[in-house]
Amino acid sequence: MFRRLHKDSETLTITIDDVAMTLPAGSTVAAALLASGNMVCRKTPVSGADRAPYCLMGVCFDCLVEINGEPNQQACMVVVRPGMAVKRMPRPAPVAP
Repeated sequence: MFRRLHKDSETLTITIDDVAMTLPAGSTVAAALLASGNMVCRKTPVSGADRAPYCLMGVCFDCLVEINGEPNQQACMVVVRPGMAVKRMPRPAPVAP
């Protein structure tokens, strides 16, 4: 469905749900999720409907994932770094008051 327009020579490796994935440097976590083939990031708290990256500019919050142990991170706003650990969240994590 998605393909890269330009091939970058520099790549790095991250894990998505403990599966290694090699990506061009400068990619966002949302781009990595889309490229992985399983685009679902989380499920809605009320109905349990699947959510995936949608707006890709930080407005909709549909791309929330856990990054390096930190829940509720917007995947579209985070650039991948070597060794990053991304996990999909079944439901958004509660936010402390």
